[in-house]
Amino acid sequence: MKKILTILSNFGYWGVELTGPMVKLEEAGYQLTFATPKGDRAAALPPTYDTNYFDPPLGINVTTAFDANQVISIKDSPKLDNPINISKWIPERPYFSLEKFIREREKYFKTVKEKQKEMIKEYAGLLLVGGSGPIIDMVNNQRVHDIILGFYKADLPIAAICYGVAALAFARDFNERIPIIKGKHVTGHCIEYDYHDGTGFVGTDLNIGPPPYCLEYILRDAVGPKGQYHGNFGKETSVILDYPFLTARSLQCAHEFGEQFVNMLDKGLKRYGW
Repeated sequence: MKKILTILSNFGYWGVELTGPMVKLEEAGYQLTFATPKGDRAAALPPTYDTNYFDPPLGINVTTAFDANQVISIKDSPKLDNPINISKWIPERPYFSLEKFIREREKYFKTVKEKQKEMIKEYAGLLLVGGSGPIIDMVNNQRVHDIILGFYKADLPIAAICYGVAALAFARDFNERIPIIKGKHVTGHCIEYDYHDGTGFVGTDLNIGPPPYCLEYILRDAVGPKGQYHGNFGKETSVILDYPFLTARSLQCAHEFGEQFVNMLDKGLKRYGW
């Protein structure tokens, strides 16, 4: 069985951004192995299976009955039980202030390298699922970055949707600190789709208002002058493949995103959407 390592937030994922690619991948013979930052079971954000949920920027109810049914069928599934605990799987980068910093740093790099070798032997690709949750525990998570870098160095497919894409902008070699998406074509949540208020998370009553950063601006800066960010505002979907990165703007793209992930894995597709 071919496996895809799938990272979900512990603070809520957008339902169809998992089920869309998941269904396509499973139909193609892939098995998804789930991982979360703290090892807790991931939960779907309630609006993602509520057909009455009204999206303010788009001015429509964005959760279709089809997508809601798929999310409901998966959200309580035992498939999501016992995910890999990333905090126990990948070591934490040591603080510079440690007394034995050099030895600890050497140990950290050695262990990460070993873990990266293990994962690329077991998995054919990496999937980063979106939603508001990744803003909290995936985007600036050093351990998630080290996982991404493992697939990147092995030239294996890396697929990210919505706020999952933000992790690609911050995943960098710690010494070079150059964006791995520099010079690439990517898409992600455009500013026209950002909420003015109401960005919420599973497991907390916190409403931080708008997203704490504008993903579009971050991606535009990260790709540099030789790359390009594609917002495709006004178009129903925005899915961009510039190997090894497959990126998708938001929930409406989930099914197309899944189709192109399979084409990337099985048919060697290297470019799509630009």
